Amino acid sequence: MGISIVDGIIIVGYLILVALIGSFSGGKQRTVKDYFLGGTSVPWWAVAFSIVAAETSSLTFISVPGVAYLTNLTFLQLTFGYLVARILVAIFFLPAYKAGKIQTAYAFLGERFGYRTQRFASVVFLFTRIAADGVRLFATAIPLAIILKASPWFADWSNFQIYFASIIVIALVSLIYTYTGGMKGVIWTDVLQMTIYLGGAFIALFILWRHLPTDFTIPAAKWQVFNFDFGHSIGEFFRKPYTFLGALVGGTFLSMASHGTDQLIVQRLLSTKTLRDSQKAIVTSALLVMFQFALFLVVGLLLYAFYHGISISNPAAPFHKPDEIFPYFIIHNLPIGVKGIIVAGLFAAAMSTLAGSMSSLSGSAMLDLFKPIFKKEMNDKQEVLISRIFTIVAAVILISVAFLFITMSKSVVEIALGIASITYGGLLGVFLLGLFSKGVRETPAIIGFATGLVAMLGVSVVPIILGRPPFVHWTWYVLIGTTVTIGVGIAADRLIKREPA
Repeated sequence: MGISIVDGIIIVGYLILVALIGSFSGGKQRTVKDYFLGGTSVPWWAVAFSIVAAETSSLTFISVPGVAYLTNLTFLQLTFGYLVARILVAIFFLPAYKAGKIQTAYAFLGERFGYRTQRFASVVFLFTRIAADGVRLFATAIPLAIILKASPWFADWSNFQIYFASIIVIALVSLIYTYTGGMKGVIWTDVLQMTIYLGGAFIALFILWRHLPTDFTIPAAKWQVFNFDFGHSIGEFFRKPYTFLGALVGGTFLSMASHGTDQLIVQRLLSTKTLRDSQKAIVTSALLVMFQFALFLVVGLLLYAFYHGISISNPAAPFHKPDEIFPYFIIHNLPIGVKGIIVAGLFAAAMSTLAGSMSSLSGSAMLDLFKPIFKKEMNDKQEVLISRIFTIVAAVILISVAFLFITMSKSVVEIALGIASITYGGLLGVFLLGLFSKGVRETPAIIGFATGLVAMLGVSVVPIILGRPPFVHWTWYVLIGTTVTIGVGIAADRLIKREPA
């Protein structure tokens, strides 16, 4: 059972609606501040919704149910760390950001240390965001590929053609409303898209529950939320997936890095009127994320019951990757019309992240690199035009990166987590140095930052190259990178001789 004409009309109609709403809700952008920060006039609740939509890519939509299908609910422990982190960001990071007239997260580093640190952090962000969101753009092609392959209309298309078409369509729609509506258009579109994809998840949950076999069972072990197993050794403890302490500490540092130092999120927080509004937005987003993850995980448990827990390694299974379980159910088990709504929700999750990525990439490139380096005297109209050109360039680069993953067989979730883990520790470390170590100078801070990045490569990438399991579970990655960055930065500051005043 593939996609029907009705479903196709719903999906296409939704894509057109999103482009129109995003374009018109952004209003006129007369300055760069209007284009990248929505004129700092966006309501806090809309920013909270937008933050959740931005961090909820298609990876979350299709992968989290697969996690619960294969394991249990211990993944939810991460969200407790997310809540702690966002409270810390609200208390310590946001006052520093809103105190000045900064327009990017990395401008704070420029004010605290110097322009070299700002430029270094911006370049690291650009490469990370390009790679990570290139993966997320590709992930959108997974469910769409299943749709197209099941449809007789595309029976003659090759695998590459199917993925190519999916990537182009999603990227172009996101580009249209990001280019024309700016940050304000992105945020209001995010509000719509979060409503759509959560509504789709609820519909899927309801239909799953109605169609469960009468003899269905879900083992008690799969309802486990907390894991207090510390292992039999220190090494085993750090390698264990989703222990309570690992999830709490790891979730705290991961979210503190992603929501306190990543321009993708910080740009949204800077678009509110006041510091208080930014603080309400980020804490509310944590509560929404906890609810959202619980919803997707429960969907995974019901999928386990629906398919009688068949293993993905079983040749008779209709799916063979955890990322395929929920999309397969959507395409083959939902009624006409409902299927189109939920697939539209899947695209909504993808486009909200992608549009935010285009805006944050172009914003950082324009404000952290182009303007400070070239120092050209430009009027507001010229600045907005160049910013829009950077938005187009960002879209082209993301599309190109997504194409690279078409022929890869590795789980896109593992790739995305690995990419983020490499840089978040160094970024968070240098921001914490800037906030709490007032005496550390620029050169030691850069040395600590660079050492933290190298340490993250050693922890996350080297074991993979050597064909060995990681030294520690990924939830500890950001903590390690942050600790190395701070420790080396402080040590370097003490060792490097200070010039006489």
